[in-house]
Amino acid sequence: MGMFSAFFLRVRFLQVDWLLPSRPAHLWTETLAGVEDQLSPQVSQRERTVVSCMMSPLVARLLLLVCLALPLYGVEKVRNRGYRKDPDADKCTGNDAEKPNCTRHSGEGRSTYLNNMYGTCMQGPAGTPGREGNPGTNGIPGTPGIPGRDGLKGEKGECINEIFEEPWRPNYKQCAWNSLNYGIDLGKVADCTFTKLRSDSALRVLFSGSLRLKCKNACCQRWYFTFNGAECTGPLPIESIIYLDQGSPELNSTINIHRTSSVEGLCEGVKAGLVDVAVWVGTCADYPRGDASTGWNSVSRIIIEELPK
Repeated sequence: MGMFSAFFLRVRFLQVDWLLPSRPAHLWTETLAGVEDQLSPQVSQRERTVVSCMMSPLVARLLLLVCLALPLYGVEKVRNRGYRKDPDADKCTGNDAEKPNCTRHSGEGRSTYLNNMYGTCMQGPAGTPGREGNPGTNGIPGTPGIPGRDGLKGEKGECINEIFEEPWRPNYKQCAWNSLNYGIDLGKVADCTFTKLRSDSALRVLFSGSLRLKCKNACCQRWYFTFNGAECTGPLPIESIIYLDQGSPELNSTINIHRTSSVEGLCEGVKAGLVDVAVWVGTCADYPRGDASTGWNSVSRIIIEELPK
């Protein structure tokens, strides 16, 4: 008990000495005397001497440092023992299994280590995706590339002469007669001269007038067009016929009927230039001719028109 009393007095003295390091010498003497008076009468003279020796300032400071250092050292040692080593630090691989410091760790031990290291918090739900960013600005144009090599020489093409044609313009003509009244049975009835502009065009012709045929026996007459004296061959002649059968004894066989009729068609292959277009009257094949009449007591006309193909 005496030693414990001296220890507590020493601590109390050290506290005072640490707080008042610059205390005068005569005050230290008074303090030591007060401490000795507080000791128990049972404390021996030897213990009093130890306490007195321990009351010096230098010894008190050294004892305080020792008292503070020892607990800290013990705590640090306990803490180092409590830390667990990295599970993979001494993991055995290959021929290291026989080493004394080699330890094997299972997957469960590693999971426990990770839980102790990083905690046991569960991962929360994923956040809302962010909005798309604004489009970036256009980059700097790159440098022009190296020109490529010349290609292979092509084959020689055909020379085609371009023909620049003028827009089509209407080209037509009309020739008319009042009371032509031409009573021939064979020959040209009327003609009309026309200027054809192109060789690749076609001619449309029309004759309109009064026609008549009479005879006592069966007869046939034919009205047709010619171009520069020849009938059309592109594709076929342009014609119109009238056939009259034999009359009955009860009726007059010399019936005289004039009717307005037309002869019309389209002819191709006529060359460009001046063209003589004429209307003729003639006989039918294998039939006798009768008494023909053209343009009696009426207007007769020929219309010619050039048409593009």
